[in-house]
Amino acid sequence: MSLEARLPLFPVTASVVPGPAGDELAINDRSLAALADEFGTPLYVYDQATMDRAVDEYRRSLAAHYAGASGITLAGKAFLCVAAAQWAQEQGLRLDCTGRGELRVAAAAGVDRAAILVHGVNKSDADLAAAVRQAGVIVVDNLSELQRLAALLDPIAPAARPDLWLRVRPGVAVDTHAYRQTGQEDSKFGMGAQEIIQAVRLCIARSLPLTGLHFHQGSHFHDPAPIGPALELVLDLAEELHTETGWLPGTVCPGGGWGVAYHEHELPHPPIEDYVAFVAARLAESCNRRGLPLPRLQMEPGRSLVARAGVAVYRAGAVKQSPQRRWLLIDGGLADNPRPALYGARYSALPVSNPARPPAGLASLAGPYCESGDILLEDLPLPALQAGELIAVPVSGAYHLSMGSNYNGACRPAVVWLNAGQAHLIQRREDPDDLIARDIPLPRRRD
Repeated sequence: MSLEARLPLFPVTASVVPGPAGDELAINDRSLAALADEFGTPLYVYDQATMDRAVDEYRRSLAAHYAGASGITLAGKAFLCVAAAQWAQEQGLRLDCTGRGELRVAAAAGVDRAAILVHGVNKSDADLAAAVRQAGVIVVDNLSELQRLAALLDPIAPAARPDLWLRVRPGVAVDTHAYRQTGQEDSKFGMGAQEIIQAVRLCIARSLPLTGLHFHQGSHFHDPAPIGPALELVLDLAEELHTETGWLPGTVCPGGGWGVAYHEHELPHPPIEDYVAFVAARLAESCNRRGLPLPRLQMEPGRSLVARAGVAVYRAGAVKQSPQRRWLLIDGGLADNPRPALYGARYSALPVSNPARPPAGLASLAGPYCESGDILLEDLPLPALQAGELIAVPVSGAYHLSMGSNYNGACRPAVVWLNAGQAHLIQRREDPDDLIARDIPLPRRRD
């Protein structure tokens, strides 16, 4: 283990600064030790500069490699709160919301209707009603949903209707964990080619504002090659639709899912530009070969915008030595980050104080919850750490808090946003009263 090997996993503003008892890890010029003292642990810290840089890389890459119109959508499922939605609005991004809960967050942030895009594989009537009122684009997952949408849109003036995109099931998944694949033929997401043709005919017959095709093949992949066959299928379909109906998609969205490095052994990770350049070149070449006009290319990243920006800070409690391993028991884990239990995700870490200390052997970080699977990381070279020390886990910005829970009565951690050296509390820490806020006691029994 070396500081130099792991520091590149942290936000772009990460540094080591002098502290009261030696060197300390800092993000955006703010000591993580001082932030932990102020806001408690577990603590999640988001660095805006890292998110801004990722957006800039997408924009530069699209400008360099795609001659048509383009745009970026923040996939809210990776991390969404009012502050994140505000940031998306300030950056001029579209915001992907799934269901009326995420739409409520977008509304609280004041996100423009035109910038809101709604996904969902089984949208409820309430979800669809909220989407029709609040969204600029609704991505239609299936034919029955389209029928329900048509009934909702009929009484609405054409100028007030959201645009519709159809989600194509391309039959090709990317190379990732099976639970993160979405494009395979037996996926629960989207429609096959014949269903898409039916959907387009229905939209034309009902004068619905159909403007795009969308597909998604999986999350956290590192090789864009499987997007090629999916794009070919979608453009074959677009060509067939144009011949049969005269309709062409004004927008093609190949989803998102580009991966990031979670562990030093995954560095260097292929850059965002490699992904964008591949998609842009294949889309342009395929359209040119078919004589189709270039559609708007809408990218939909989530993880690659926010994962590296987030750092989780934990405090070590008990330190145990079993016959097989050294355990560092921390005050968070499964409840705020279920990814290791779900996907076998592999993380790295650094001590906050004197992070350049040499390792004293392998250690495993486990949380306080009543599950043997509550292990955040295993067999990582770490120095000798004592109870009370702080440990920072990088690349904690995506799919942690959004997939977290109150398991074992866990209170969700505080979240702090760092920008220009300033720290802003954007989500307060839950307390036990929050855990019973929705509960309604049974009537007391009268003897």
